[in-house]
Amino acid sequence: MNPSSSTQALLIFIKNATLGKVKTRLAQTVGDQRALKIYKALLQHTKAIALTTPATRLLFYSETINENDDWSRDDFQKLLQHDGDLGMRMKAAFATAFQQHEKVVIIGSDCASLNPAIVQQAFEQLDHFPFVIGPALDGGYYLLGMNSYQPSLFEDIVWSTAQVLPTTIAKMKALQQSYYCLPTLSDIDYEADWEKYGWEIE
Repeated sequence: MNPSSSTQALLIFIKNATLGKVKTRLAQTVGDQRALKIYKALLQHTKAIALTTPATRLLFYSETINENDDWSRDDFQKLLQHDGDLGMRMKAAFATAFQQHEKVVIIGSDCASLNPAIVQQAFEQLDHFPFVIGPALDGGYYLLGMNSYQPSLFEDIVWSTAQVLPTTIAKMKALQQSYYCLPTLSDIDYEADWEKYGWEIE
C-alpha cells in the first residue's frame, strides 16, 4: 500500500538558474555557461525524481519564485527559502511542512546519483526511525528526513564543510534518537564529479 501523499512532504531546495550564480566551484574549470547547463540538467533529474514520489512537493527557490519555469504548480507548491544560512532556511522549511505532514524529507538539486528508490526508502524508514540521512562523500548530506520537528539539527553547524554530517549525527544522538543511514552518494561540485556520470548535455 502506498502511503498517502497527505502524510508525506518532500522539500526540494533549488537555486534560481542564473548565469554565474550556480555551481560556482564547477564553473572555475568548465566556465559559467557550461556550469549553468549542468545545473539545469541536475534540476531536470531532481524534478523527475520528485514527480515519482507520492508526497506533497514543496519547492523552495533561493531568490525569486519563477512562475514560468517547467516546475508546474499542478505538481509543486512554490515557496521562497527563508533568510539566513542554510540551517536557518532548512529549519524554516521543515517547520512549514510539519504544520500539515507527519513525515518530511528534504533533498537538494546537486546529486546526479539520487534515484526515486532512495527517496521512497527514506520515507519508508521514517516509519521505524525518527531520522533518516543520506551521507554525501564530501562530508555533508544529500537527504535528511524526520518524523517530528527537531530544529536543533540545523543549529550551530558550519555549513559546506566536512563536519556537517558528523555534527548532524551527533545532534541526533544527543536527542537520544536513532537514525537510518542511506547509501553514500556524491554531490556535483567539481568537474570530475560530473564527468563520471557521462551525461550528454547540449
